[in-house]
Amino acid sequence: MSTELPMSTELPMSTEKQASALVPTPGQTIGPFYGYALPFEKGGELVPPGSPNSVQLHGTVTDGHGDPIPDALLEIWQPDAQGNVPQRTGSLVRDGYAFTGWGRVPVGNTGTFVFTTVNPGPTEPGKAPFISVVVFARGLLNRLFTRVYLPEDTEALANDPLLASLEPARRKTLIAERLADGSLHWDIRLQGEDETVFLDYQGQA
Repeated sequence: MSTELPMSTELPMSTEKQASALVPTPGQTIGPFYGYALPFEKGGELVPPGSPNSVQLHGTVTDGHGDPIPDALLEIWQPDAQGNVPQRTGSLVRDGYAFTGWGRVPVGNTGTFVFTTVNPGPTEPGKAPFISVVVFARGLLNRLFTRVYLPEDTEALANDPLLASLEPARRKTLIAERLADGSLHWDIRLQGEDETVFLDYQGQA
């Protein structure tokens, strides 16, 4: 009698082969997986480094213990220096000329990030200029939304509705520090003492 198996019979895979055949599903892409696809060349350069009026926004992303998070991803959205909200496309292919107001960077191994951009102008007279920030990181089921304000216009900061609704200790987590070289230093803490204020946009999917 022949010992050949029928063509339709499938032999079971070993455990090792089964494991190697599995691929992440959309529901499993929360971890560091997004870092393989979302970062792009010059993602943090909203303007070329060293260009007139350019400024660096930099800092560190930390967890509830104050330890750096090495695989977070940040996005920023902002108006230009005159307070105009850009309506231009082309962020994924930087041409060195078009300012789209949007950038994306993965943080470094020490949890640090750097954007090269311009100081945003107020979108309306008397309003406090700020940059919108989105945070993606390990363990986050949903991205986090926050803001970073420029520190100079203290009157506008005092009149900002969001900042005015916060206690002083919480308010300071949203205001950058202007360093001697003109750059903006601002750290993001996801939990614990001095946790950054995060925003909930009600009614937004």
